[in-house]
Amino acid sequence: MNGLKIKEIKFTDIDGIKVGHAQNFEAGTGCSVIICENGATAGVDVRGGSPGTRETDLLKSENLVSQVHAVMLSGGSAFGLDAASGAMQYLEERNIGFDVQVTKVPIVCSAVLFDLVAGDYKTRPDKEMGYKACENANNNECPNGNVGAGTGATVGKFLGVERAMKGGLGSYAVQVGDLQVGAIVAVNCLGDVIDPDTGEILAGLLDEDKKSLIGTESIMAMKYSEKKNLFSGNTTIGVIATNGIFTKPEANKLSSMAHNGYGRSMRPAHSIFDGDTIFTMCTGKVEADINVVGFLAAEVMARAVVNAIKFAESAYGFKSYKELKGI
Repeated sequence: MNGLKIKEIKFTDIDGIKVGHAQNFEAGTGCSVIICENGATAGVDVRGGSPGTRETDLLKSENLVSQVHAVMLSGGSAFGLDAASGAMQYLEERNIGFDVQVTKVPIVCSAVLFDLVAGDYKTRPDKEMGYKACENANNNECPNGNVGAGTGATVGKFLGVERAMKGGLGSYAVQVGDLQVGAIVAVNCLGDVIDPDTGEILAGLLDEDKKSLIGTESIMAMKYSEKKNLFSGNTTIGVIATNGIFTKPEANKLSSMAHNGYGRSMRPAHSIFDGDTIFTMCTGKVEADINVVGFLAAEVMARAVVNAIKFAESAYGFKSYKELKGI
């Protein structure tokens, strides 16, 4: 690349992107919004078997609208889809959206995860919390851990929530030359989170004493003949953002390529009990090769997943990576 180096940046350094969070720590839930006020060419790829989403059909390549103004990642299971309405109100009040002459309709996509087992299940992200997340949005800070959509996230639930660990929200971004590519993700998977560099299990299914990790895939393989009826208490949801110039079909492909990051960092990924979803937002500033952005998207997504775990704190009775390692 002509001597250009890949350097780490903040997700919020990506040109045109703002991020905001709101949460109720007592209730153990929250939401995170990624805003592009000028509109971002967008795509999505839903791989898990138990998704909870809003406006994903709009991003099909054959459909009209190609740009979105925000993506809302939320806890609260299907109830949490209400948070996107808060983003719509916030953006409409600022005259941001798709012009339909009588008003501007903000295009807000959303995906939710199941965190009802943390804190108070009767409290979920709603329109008010979604609006608050937008008010908090900026292009400076991008915290990881128990924040926003990651507030009540958990991982490693194959044998029940009593053996699970704390998940969280993670981000990671890079820049090479003028090109910027980043990921933000709320990690709430059925399986384990893996360090893709070493293969070490960082968090996931605990043994009976809750002192060590025993490996979700190993246990699943041992119980191959048992057809478990697990509730859909999982789902990892994330966004790839880039300042690259891409069409909607290309943005959809980038979402697909970014799922390799899930495969590298979560085992298993894309189970029938997860609703694993990745959106892509392209702010259209720099010409870039889709293949380059695709492999960078997978890399930053994997590292964002790891950050979600390494920055998480123990909460709601769920042990964190930090506590397990004595950090």
